Amino acid sequence: MTRRVLYLIACAAGPAEFVEEGVRQAQERGWDTCLVLTPAAARWWEPRLGELAELTGHPVRSQYKLPGESDALPKADAMLVAPLSCTSLNKWGAGIADTLALGLVSEGVHMGVPVAAMPYFNQAQGAQPAVARSISDLRAQGVAYLDGKAGYASHPPKRGNPAAFPWHLALDAVETLTRPRGQA
Repeated sequence: MTRRVLYLIACAAGPAEFVEEGVRQAQERGWDTCLVLTPAAARWWEPRLGELAELTGHPVRSQYKLPGESDALPKADAMLVAPLSCTSLNKWGAGIADTLALGLVSEGVHMGVPVAAMPYFNQAQGAQPAVARSISDLRAQGVAYLDGKAGYASHPPKRGNPAAFPWHLALDAVETLTRPRGQA
């Protein structure tokens, strides 16, 4: 039996330090999990990227491949952007795909791949007018943006707890998005 493939795409926000927990939870749910990091998030893991590759069984990607190189990852059945930083949210909402992470989801959502995104940023960042516009734009494209009770509620500045990021809620949303129609 072929396992479903999930691209877990992590941006440089606090919970990216604990992305292996998200990978493990996805694997426990039967997902063949491929990890894609923004370049900034990859820097956090740089000395230990091999650990993540061993955990997933795939290379950890953070850069676009060179022309002529074959794809290193299997085709995605779903994509989860978690944690989604404020910077990446606004770039994605504006259609800027200057990183592999944003390029994959920008294309994926318009190729019929189910895409969910769970943010992690503080209330001061969330108060920027561009944030509401970006969320609206992503939802209009079919992205399941998981905030508030359905995902992650912004925290006061300097009071976040990245270790308590609700990976399970993000993965629940992916399961809902990928469930065949008519199944409860």
